[in-house]
Amino acid sequence: MLFVQSAYAQSGGASEPNPMFTVLMFTGLFVFMYFMIIRPQRKRQKEHNDLVSALAKGDEVVMTSGMLGKITKLEGEYVVLEVNNNLTLKFQKASVHAVLPKGTIKAI
Repeated sequence: MLFVQSAYAQSGGASEPNPMFTVLMFTGLFVFMYFMIIRPQRKRQKEHNDLVSALAKGDEVVMTSGMLGKITKLEGEYVVLEVNNNLTLKFQKASVHAVLPKGTIKAI
């Protein structure tokens, strides 16, 4: 009984926070997360999808692994790259990082 009275006395009769304030805080947090994380990520994903869909035979590309090559064939979700005179490798289209200007590989 002694502890209950002291606990009540320490509370000072403080009331609960306004629930509307809590809702506004969560809404503000969601809006912040949307504009700082979700929206930019969707924009990058759309740009990458556009890049992958525009790939064509003869494009010089760099892969996410850093490998450079020239596209010799497109097979569904895969691309065949010529990385050397007699060496061709098959990669997923999604692993293409960027399309390089023509002649970049010869200049290196």
